[in-house]
Amino acid sequence: MATKAYVLIETAVGKTNDVLKSLRQVKGIREADAVTGEYDIVAVIEAENLNSIGELVTGNIHTVSGIQRTTTYLTVNVD
Repeated sequence: MATKAYVLIETAVGKTNDVLKSLRQVKGIREADAVTGEYDIVAVIEAENLNSIGELVTGNIHTVSGIQRTTTYLTVNVD
């Protein structure tokens, strides 16, 4: 079973569209949408396990030019 997380992303002024285009090319990002509010983009990511989620966020999302800050929320199974 894959591990899923939501990544809330704040971008530099005027960089949201560029960041969004870059994120949509990253393997492991299932969805990425521009949103209103405190954050500029919300991405849904999936990976094999928690370590892979961490690698995806730090190695592939944090390195995208124009991203200023991220907050990651892991999903939990409450069934």
